[in-house]
Amino acid sequence: GPAQADLDDIVDAHASVAGVGRGRRSATAQVNQAYVMLLSSHFQRFCRDLHTEAIDHLAGALADTWARPIFANRLTEGRKLDVGNPNPGNIGSDFGRLRCNIWPAMAQIDARTAARRLRLERLNRWRNAIAHQDFGGKADLDLGGGRSELRFGDVEDWRRACDQLAGTMDAAVAVELTAL
Repeated sequence: GPAQADLDDIVDAHASVAGVGRGRRSATAQVNQAYVMLLSSHFQRFCRDLHTEAIDHLAGALADTWARPIFANRLTEGRKLDVGNPNPGNIGSDFGRLRCNIWPAMAQIDARTAARRLRLERLNRWRNAIAHQDFGGKADLDLGGGRSELRFGDVEDWRRACDQLAGTMDAAVAVELTAL
C-alpha cells in the first residue's frame, strides 16, 4: 500500500546517495535517520488504525445506535497512539482498553513476537534520539557489540519486524474480538 511505497522511496533514496565521494557518509546517515522516522510513523498509524477498527467493530455490536459514537469516543479518549510513539507500552495500554491483552495474544500466535518486540523497542529508542537530537544515551542506542552507528541494515531489520508484528497484531486482535 501507500506506506510500503513511502518506505520503498526511502530505500531508493539511500541507494542513490550510497555512492562514493565526499559527503556520502553524512548523506546516508541522514537518509537512515529519515527512514527510522518514517517507519515509526507508519507503524504508529497502522496500530492506531487497527485500534480504531476494533472499536468500530465493538461499537457495531451495540443494539442502541445512539450509544455507538459515545462508546467509540470513550475508547479513543486519551489514546496513547494518538500522541505517543508506537512502543510496546502504548500499544498494550490502548488495546488493553478493549480487554485485549495484545502482547500475550500475539505471542500465542507467533513465538517470534518477543524478539520482534525487542526490535520495536530499539526502533523507538532510535526514533526518540533522532527526534530530540539526543544521542547521549549510548547504552540505549547500542546496536550490538557496543556499536551505536545506525546502518541501513538496522532499519531494514526493524522494518521487517514491524511488518511481521503488524500481521501478528491483526490476527491477535481478530482472535480477541471474536472471544469477546
